[in-house]
Amino acid sequence: MRQRVRKLIGTVLMLVLVVVWALGAMALAQGRVTDLPWGWQTVSYVLLGTLWVIPAGLLIRWMEKPDRRS
Repeated sequence: MRQRVRKLIGTVLMLVLVVVWALGAMALAQGRVTDLPWGWQTVSYVLLGTLWVIPAGLLIRWMEKPDRRS
């Protein structure tokens, strides 16, 4: 697959990832996290806010792979 096509697919997937992650994190934060003590709430919010970087980084790495030379 050419890098140009990977970047197009990756961009769409990145947008889907961010929207789905944000909605899931909000639902989880409103439902379960509010019942926790303040220390665990802080840890939960930090994790929910930063863990999306891992799949996004893997997706960016895939998007940036160079084309194979024929």
